[in-house]
Amino acid sequence: MRNERIGDYLVNQGLITNDQLQQVLAAQKEAGGTKKFGDVVVELGFMSEVNFAKALAGNLRVQYVDLDSIDINTEAVQMVPEALARKHTVIAINVQGKRLTVATNDPVNFIVLEDIKVSTGMDTVPVLATTSAINKAIGKCYSMQNVDSVVGELAAMNTDLGTMDDEESKDRVENAPIVKLATTIIENAYRADSTDIHIEPFEKYTRIRIRVNGDLVELMNISSAVHSALTTRLKLISGMNIAEKRIPQDGRFSQVVDGTTLDVRVSSLPMVHGEKIVIRILSTGQIALRKITDLGMSDYNYQLFESMLRVPQGVILVTGPTGSGKTTTLYAALGEIAKPNVNVVTVEDPVEKAIDGINQCQVNQKAGMTFAAALRSILRQDPDIVMVGEMRDSETADIGIRAAITGHLVLSTLHTNDAASTVVRLVDMGVAPYMVATSLIGVIAQRLVKVLCPECKTPRMSTEEENELMQVPHSIQIFEPCGCQSCNNTGYKGRTAIHEIIHCNTAVSSIIAANGSKEEIEAAAKANGTKLLRDNVSELVQAGQTSIAELIRTTYTV
Repeated sequence: MRNERIGDYLVNQGLITNDQLQQVLAAQKEAGGTKKFGDVVVELGFMSEVNFAKALAGNLRVQYVDLDSIDINTEAVQMVPEALARKHTVIAINVQGKRLTVATNDPVNFIVLEDIKVSTGMDTVPVLATTSAINKAIGKCYSMQNVDSVVGELAAMNTDLGTMDDEESKDRVENAPIVKLATTIIENAYRADSTDIHIEPFEKYTRIRIRVNGDLVELMNISSAVHSALTTRLKLISGMNIAEKRIPQDGRFSQVVDGTTLDVRVSSLPMVHGEKIVIRILSTGQIALRKITDLGMSDYNYQLFESMLRVPQGVILVTGPTGSGKTTTLYAALGEIAKPNVNVVTVEDPVEKAIDGINQCQVNQKAGMTFAAALRSILRQDPDIVMVGEMRDSETADIGIRAAITGHLVLSTLHTNDAASTVVRLVDMGVAPYMVATSLIGVIAQRLVKVLCPECKTPRMSTEEENELMQVPHSIQIFEPCGCQSCNNTGYKGRTAIHEIIHCNTAVSSIIAANGSKEEIEAAAKANGTKLLRDNVSELVQAGQTSIAELIRTTYTV
């Protein structure tokens, strides 16, 4: 029996409408036949990549596999050369006798299957997987194999690396093993969803750790003899001076991993046994801007935040410690309010994500381009909305507040522990209380909490002490992290944000103008309906989304 066309199959299954099918066919025709039907369906947002793959598997009567949740056989992977796997977007996942199971995004392309059969000398059994899952698996499986061979090659050549001068070292570092190692470290870190890489030199070895979900996890240990070559390579590509090893340096470069261009920031700091390198991986403009609804805000907080963004002039502050997602929240807010009829200018250090249609300005301390200097110039650029990366000093805070009073909407960040202490901090920085009271629209304090892995979280009843922390009258069912293959045995999978939003209504503003204390502001805000950070995280614990350990880590105070 002949398979029906995939478009007709989707319509018959009720997965898309006839009208949507016509739109897809028209878009495909417009692209001149260069795009596959499935790619267009996903691009237009009619179906997710996974749902389309499952529907295609049903239509073609082949098995669909989720590569993230299965154990891939290393022996099978090694049978197909990496170049062939990348060329055809396939990965071998299992081997039984003379049968090789191969995951592909096009199981009816017999030329590809024949190619693999000739290369491996085995019968190929196709299963269907999504393109992105195959690319991710190719990167993960082949790069982990590469690490061992690269470190082996380096061990063979590193005997004389330490005795070379800088020019000689530069030439040797350009050769394949070191280049491959530096690339592999960044690729593996990105695939593990990490934000930072720490390359730390010790006397007998060099430790490489990555920060995943806010915690440092060991990636690998390498010989300390390789350290100098690796740091030279990283300094070289990030534009640092490789001859200077006595002072800290900063640099940046970009690298393409699995089709995504990453913006990579590098910082070096001299240590006792060599230079410690910390690499920050930043998502580029290619990764879509997050919407406010994707930030993990509760419906209640989202309504408060949205009403604040409707105010035409004033200051909105986002506060929290380093790495709590303040910039992501600001970018999401800008994405919501930046319309073609308004002039939006930002001043940042550094510009973390290039946003289309927004004028972004980079701070340069050496050239005298400070936050305050940039902000003064921006106010002469006829802006409607100004975003200041951070109010670091009294001068920047003062100009920002004055800009808000003169009719601009100013968004900025500040490092404080909670929303109420932000107001006290502004007054402490030298801004007059009455100016803060008249200009401040609201303050959002936020933290990131780890989300429990849904596959392995284990239930238990809460203790009396925990009931007190959650402010609940009796014991309830809560969940603990356990650890499984799906979450790399951490017990957690991803993070979400918790927020504390103070809306500066008349009652709060009058307390600020009277130079009120943090406690008075907090009491007035709670009466106005503000939910504190502790309340928000407590709700997440009760809903089984996070653990009591995360509640203590993010909000515990003496």
